[in-house]
Amino acid sequence: MPARRIVSLVPSQTELLYDLGLDAEVVGVTKFCVHPEEWRGRKAIVGGTKNVDHPVVDSLTPDLIIANKEENTKEDVERLMKKYKVWVSDIATVDDAFKMIETIGGFVERKEQAKQIVAGIRHSFSRLPVFEIKKAVYMIWKKPWMAAGSDTFISSMMKVAGFENVVLEKRYPEVSEAELKSLKPEVVLLSTEPYPFKEQHVEEIKRVLPGSTVRLVDGEMFSWYGSRMGKAAEYFEELKCSS
Repeated sequence: MPARRIVSLVPSQTELLYDLGLDAEVVGVTKFCVHPEEWRGRKAIVGGTKNVDHPVVDSLTPDLIIANKEENTKEDVERLMKKYKVWVSDIATVDDAFKMIETIGGFVERKEQAKQIVAGIRHSFSRLPVFEIKKAVYMIWKKPWMAAGSDTFISSMMKVAGFENVVLEKRYPEVSEAELKSLKPEVVLLSTEPYPFKEQHVEEIKRVLPGSTVRLVDGEMFSWYGSRMGKAAEYFEELKCSS
């Protein structure tokens, strides 16, 4: 039986459900599920990705909850698993994302649509020009400074975009200003999420790394591992052309 009452705890996978052609089947989303905008006023809000509102989830009687190992807490997921079918994605590479898209397509009887989404993303990536590879650091947080490590989906997408991640630690390590200097990145990418970096932060990093190019970048293009990947190739090409 396909899922008919779905709660999504993952913003990028919420958008995927929409792009697979679902609507009534999705009964609950988080407050961070900003795409599609039209769902924000029509779907029940089940809290945040890190603090699920369990009574609201219970009121929705879901037959499938979609979660993610990184974005949701172990405590929330384990509590939900005691009552409901919960599927937890674990995405570290572009290929992991493709498998996730097709798996969710299977859950909701949209296998062909899922394959088409994956094929479209693969095609758009294959048509990217051969970029000059730049050594880069991708910053996700401030106070403390934190960067995307080598085993993250972000790092995998950096490679697609023509950047070599010089942060070799795993997950999301804290990076001091001294460590930033020692990494000698040619480019520092300041993401719009989860920390909302602004122009003043560009100037702050430039004072630390005067020889580096510092860019504000759309975090969704590097970290959303669903159908939004279909917009990434065009964004990456524009980003590299303007560097």
